[in-house]
Amino acid sequence: MKVKELLGCTVLDKNAYEVGKVDDVDFDPESGAITGLTLTLQKNLFSKDEIGILFEDVATIGAYVILNKEIPKEVEEETVEATIEVEDDEE
Repeated sequence: MKVKELLGCTVLDKNAYEVGKVDDVDFDPESGAITGLTLTLQKNLFSKDEIGILFEDVATIGAYVILNKEIPKEVEEETVEATIEVEDDEE
């Protein structure tokens, strides 16, 4: 699989819940091995957030990227709330 095929791929957690989509791929510059993925989480039409996943947390890559761990909804919601607080402080 080529990296450009991986970008935009839907990511599922170990319970087959949709987490988000692959937005970026991190590499080790010396070995060329994939070290992590950046996922875009779609909250609603106007709200997006990103999280990083270590490549060791990826179970399989195919039509979907399937993680071998669960991404709790509380973590996703806390991340969005923290982002909103920072944006409010900047105004």
